[in-house]
Amino acid sequence: MRHVAVIDIGKTNAKLALVDLSDLSEIAVITRPNRVLEGPPYPHFDVEGHWVFLLEGLARFHAEHGIDAISITTHGACAALLDANGELAAPILDYEFDGPDETAASYNELRPPFDETGSPRLAGGLNIGAQLHWQFSADPGLRARTDTIVTYPQYWGHRLTGVAATDVTSLGCHTDLWNPHDGQFSTLVDRLGIANKIASARRSADILGPVLPEIATRTGLAPGTPVHCGIHDSNASLLPHILTQAPPFSVVSSGTWTIAMSIGGHPVSLDPGRDVLINVNAQGAAVPSARFMGGREHDLASGGSYPEATEAALAEVLDQGIILTPAVVPETGPYRGCFSRWVGPEPSIGSAARGVAVALYLALVTKRCLELVGHRGTIIVEGPFARNRIYLQMLSVSTGCEVTPMVSATGTSQGAALLIMAPASIQRVSACRTSLQEPEANRLKHYADNWTRICG
Repeated sequence: MRHVAVIDIGKTNAKLALVDLSDLSEIAVITRPNRVLEGPPYPHFDVEGHWVFLLEGLARFHAEHGIDAISITTHGACAALLDANGELAAPILDYEFDGPDETAASYNELRPPFDETGSPRLAGGLNIGAQLHWQFSADPGLRARTDTIVTYPQYWGHRLTGVAATDVTSLGCHTDLWNPHDGQFSTLVDRLGIANKIASARRSADILGPVLPEIATRTGLAPGTPVHCGIHDSNASLLPHILTQAPPFSVVSSGTWTIAMSIGGHPVSLDPGRDVLINVNAQGAAVPSARFMGGREHDLASGGSYPEATEAALAEVLDQGIILTPAVVPETGPYRGCFSRWVGPEPSIGSAARGVAVALYLALVTKRCLELVGHRGTIIVEGPFARNRIYLQMLSVSTGCEVTPMVSATGTSQGAALLIMAPASIQRVSACRTSLQEPEANRLKHYADNWTRICG
């Protein structure tokens, strides 16, 4: 095994990466927007557009470099309903659509308590159970047309291999369908009447099977090319560290969602009202987690591109006490239900000062997430925020912990590629460290204290 093609479907972009297992570098990458089609019958993902993109990319990567295996990682809160022929019985619902709120009252009577699932009640379709309940209610014939239900990474695995499955990390991602304490489906599966429809849960590293003959013919892949089951994207970011780091530590996976995951932290009572939940890692273990839409909040709050932070811009924000309060996206996160505002003069859109203020805001919301899951030890930052110097510095100062941003451009493709490797062959992942001079650290600490006083 040398080259692994990783299908990486994030909420914002779809990506195909070719990862070299010798050093986990991405030697080829192509992307396309994860466009949502408005309907009918409801907003849904452009899976056919993705499918053409992926097949063309697999053919190109194999011709240029060779592909030895395929792994898959996708965003959560997503399931596919397949008919008896293995085709979609209904389009794959965009979890941000608010249609499932129409049946919220009846669904709330069905769903198990947080103590059973570790899954908080979320808006729209963020609970897969709520999606299914609404879809079956809105389309009375859908339940009968549905032969098999698979989670999103395994939808792509099914198209490649014809084998249906779910995986423990996707089921453990606030679906309401999984009991992370017992490692089995929750009581909701029976209540929804899908016990005979939902595909068996498998570990992320399992091999579903080889690519179908027609896939091999279309892409040039060897007929025996294995396709691994796949993994939820935040757990893909977490996997390299579980395999190589000694607890305690936390991983902050940034992207459209920013998710803080604690390994070996302090025992805490999880508060589902603050978007705190239990994720399930690739080994099937429960992981206390907290989240907010950090990438979405960054884009909304910044209002567009801005120049790299300068010392002058940082000084302007600190001197004038410019604070952005939570929550820019009030539907999610530890400050759910709060509405953001500016304290002090609002920096102009496109200015370095606005970029600094937004970075400080994101770091301090991340700090709150870490507190809620009992963080101890080093904080490892994956994804775009790992390249934001101000964010990293504030996170380190405000938590009093070492912060190690990952050198890799993305943690999801790297983590998904690791599903192919034997754990004993995995080296400690590369990271760099951030440091500050004491006077600057003191000023950031004062700002963090003031932010906390205002925001709680």
